Formats: sequence, structure tokens, C-alpha cells
Amino acid sequence: MRTLIVSDLHLGGLHGTDLLRRPELRAPLLQAAADVDRLVLLGDVLELRHGPLREAMAAARPFFEDLGEALAGRELVIVAGNHDHALVEPWFARRGEESEPAPLQIEQVLDPEQVSPAYERIAGWASGARVRVAYPGLWVRTDAYATHGHYLDSHLSVPTLERLSVAAMARLLRKPADSLSCVSDYEALGAPVFAWRDAVARDAHTGSALNGIATVGAWRALNAGAGADGLVQAGSRPRPRARGLSALHRLRRRAFVAAFRLAVAALNRAGFGPLSADVSGAELRRAGLRAMDEVAVRLGLGDAYVIFGHTHRAGPLRGDDEHEWRGRAGARLLNTGSWTYAGIFLGDVPGESPYWPGAGVLVEESGPPVLVRMLQDRTRADIRPIRA
Repeated sequence: MRTLIVSDLHLGGLHGTDLLRRPELRAPLLQAAADVDRLVLLGDVLELRHGPLREAMAAARPFFEDLGEALAGRELVIVAGNHDHALVEPWFARRGEESEPAPLQIEQVLDPEQVSPAYERIAGWASGARVRVAYPGLWVRTDAYATHGHYLDSHLSVPTLERLSVAAMARLLRKPADSLSCVSDYEALGAPVFAWRDAVARDAHTGSALNGIATVGAWRALNAGAGADGLVQAGSRPRPRARGLSALHRLRRRAFVAAFRLAVAALNRAGFGPLSADVSGAELRRAGLRAMDEVAVRLGLGDAYVIFGHTHRAGPLRGDDEHEWRGRAGARLLNTGSWTYAGIFLGDVPGESPYWPGAGVLVEESGPPVLVRMLQDRTRADIRPIRA
């Protein structure tokens, strides 16, 4: 079965960064979907951290209607991530109501109506396709496993809000990261955190601390003038923020960097680590891969191809160190990238940044899965959000 896997659509996100909301940008994906037997949407399909479910669903409906037509009798599998975990929460709530549930496996495949009303509605919009829901992942081939990747936050060395939230839950439950060994362990730490954030966004838009804007601002301050992998992108014009910073701005940045390092040291002393104050683009890549490899080992994935999203950094790309993408137990890691616009990570050369949106992983019946990039011919002006 020929399978295309894409992740991190974040449909319904604020500020117009969810590119598949726009017909001209979803056309390449629809064309690719028409040429495969199965399309897997690998989590964070909807953005439920920014505001109410009803708004995300309304934004997503045209995409799913078009997708159902493009797939026409073939298979659509939807996986939940951390930003749309609320879509599978009704199934979790029901599974233990009548009797002791079976242990969670690394693959549960369900009909949409078994999971939640929201998935049932989505299946109705995409009615041209055979819609299934998988969680937390799917064996797309006997040697290829796909999952969103949010479990990696338990092992991440980068002090993101998600990482710190999961670490706080681990301390509360006395379940340290080095004790995790199964799906239920990861859900015990992550699900309460996701539920709290989903509840905050249920009826109103959230602020910058929860919708990611504050995180982007902090990364910009810590990496002024840097590109996606910690270097100014070749061939790109320096951004205005990186040109001619005033003495006051430089002083403020140095103070912020020093305060950040002190905060990370304090978090490590408090038992939330191990965390690193290095948040360069290169370290974001390495830390994400190390953490995903840790998940692969703990879930017993062996030397399978492990396809994930979550970090939005596609790969491996030409020029990447292949050893970074190979796990210590032999897992072969691939990241789908995303379909969202993150201007801070992008230069002006199309596709040069590893965070350039529009990527996916194609899994044929045999042979290594390959990364495909479907918006390589679009300029930054083409994909820049359209302000209302």
C-alpha cells in the first residue's frame, strides 16, 4: 500500500499560519493524495490550543471536503497529537467505564464514531474516503511506524512549556522520565496537561503564553540574527530585527540570555531536568532526535523506520548528519515537517530552511521511506499569511 504521511496542519490556528486553509496551497497535497492508496494525517491536524473547537472545525471543513474527493474510495487515517488530543479524549473516558480495559498498545485503530463526535463529523465531510482513527500511532508497514511524536517531550532537553508541564506532572505522580516504558505511562503524564490547556481554550482565544507566540518571541531574543539551524540562511536578506541592533537592545538581549541561563540552572536544581540552555536551531534538531529515539527504545520499536512530526523540522535532508537520525537500538528516524508558516525560521530562498512548510513522508510497499516537499516551488511571499 502506497502511503503519504503529513503532520502538523494546525487547522484553525490564529494569525493565518495554517496554510492548508488556503485552496491554492492545499492543491499540491490534494494532487499528491490522489496518487496514493492511503493518506495519514499524523497529529496536530486541528489547532485546539488557540480557541474553541467550533472555530477549528469550521476552518478545517473545506480541507476535509476537498480531501474526501481527492481520495475517492481510498483510505484516510487520522492520528491525534498534543494540540488536538481532545479529539481522542472521549474514547479514553469511555474505555474503562464498564470493565477493566485492555492495556493500551502502540497502535489502536478505530472507526471515527467509536472515538468522538468531532471525528465522526470530520469523517462525514471526507465521506469520499474510508476514514479511520489511529492512536498513538500506526504501523504503515511491518517495518515502519508513524506517530505524532509528542511523547518525546518527556525526554527533551530543551526547556519548552510542554517539556516543563510534563516534568511537573512527572514529579506530581512520582513517575520520572527514566521509568516510562509503555503508552499508558506517557499518557499518564501528557493527557492531564493537554486536558488543562484544552479546557482553557474551550470557550475563548488563549493568550501568547499558551498559543506559542511567547515561545517564538523568546527564541527570537535568544537567537537574534540566526536562521533555522542557528546560522543566518545563505542567500537570505537579514531580517530588520537582526540589522543594526542598538546598544540598548544588545544590552537587553544579553540580560535576557543571562536570566534564561540562570532559570534553566534553577530548574535543573529543582529536579525538572536535565535541561540545556542551548536553544540554537542545531540543538533543537539534535534534542528532538535524541528524545524521539528515547521514545522508540522505550516503546520497543527496534530498528523500524519511525516517522514523526511534532517538532516541525523536516528531515533527514541533504546535508544532515545521517548518524543523528539513527537511534541507538537501530530506529531510523524521519520527520514529516509541518504545513504551518513560522516566519522566524524561514529565509527568502524557497525550501532552504528545514522548517519550510509543505513536507511529508512517502512510504512505498518496499524500500526506504522518502521525504517529499510539496511547496518547494512557492516563494515566501506565496506562503506568507494573508492578514484579514
